[in-house]
Amino acid sequence: MEANSSLQSQVTTPLPREGGGGGASFCIVVAGGKGLRMGSDLPKQFLPIGGRPVLMHTLETFERAIPGIRLVLVLPKDQQTFWQDLCAKHHFTLPHTIADGGATRFHSVKSGLLRLCPTGKDEEDALVAVHDGVRPFASAEVIRRTFDAAREHGAAIPVVPVVETVRQLLSPSSRQLHPSLTGGEGGGSITVDRSLYRLVQTPQTFQLPLLLRAYEQPYTEAFTDDASVVEALGHPITLVEGNRENIKITTPFDLRIAEALLAK
Repeated sequence: MEANSSLQSQVTTPLPREGGGGGASFCIVVAGGKGLRMGSDLPKQFLPIGGRPVLMHTLETFERAIPGIRLVLVLPKDQQTFWQDLCAKHHFTLPHTIADGGATRFHSVKSGLLRLCPTGKDEEDALVAVHDGVRPFASAEVIRRTFDAAREHGAAIPVVPVVETVRQLLSPSSRQLHPSLTGGEGGGSITVDRSLYRLVQTPQTFQLPLLLRAYEQPYTEAFTDDASVVEALGHPITLVEGNRENIKITTPFDLRIAEALLAK
């Protein structure tokens, strides 16, 4: 019992360490998945790749990229004891603080921010990344790229080009503009210029005061990621090059790809 208590203290108390670049560096890792698309009772962030849970790989990725980064892990309350047991089983001692997950991603990130800044005060020069717990393959270069761009511009997200042909489904109003393209299931569609689109990844990185201000806004369903929350303030988002390997593990196929990437 004493050993388990000691481990819990070890992995939930952040160390007073600084990242690079002159200010504190933080990362909020959001892990609230249920594993439904995996067809598994085990939440996807706990599924093993290379013999250890996905989430452990994700946390280590940030420590390797920015040694001394302060990590906050947002987990549903009913998963936290299981996570502590996994940490004990795998001797995982990388320091991190745990925050309670919320009803939506927005509320989970807000919980992580409150854990970072419980008094509402921020560190003026601090930077904070928000990352999906099931993206363990963000490269160190991409992570550092988002921090560098956020330091200069306030908000930065990694993106990759769209390589597939993209078709836009026509709404009723659009079908009136394209009557020759209607018909068939869904009422028609048109090809769009894929060069105008980018696929968004995480980490999404921000100056901490900016992100705190953004999360003071009331929640709306239009907030699909952290960039959309900051964008609602009227602040521009800087795009940086992502890496293709930075997949979000949500299906059994993704899990097979992850095993292959880990084996490289």
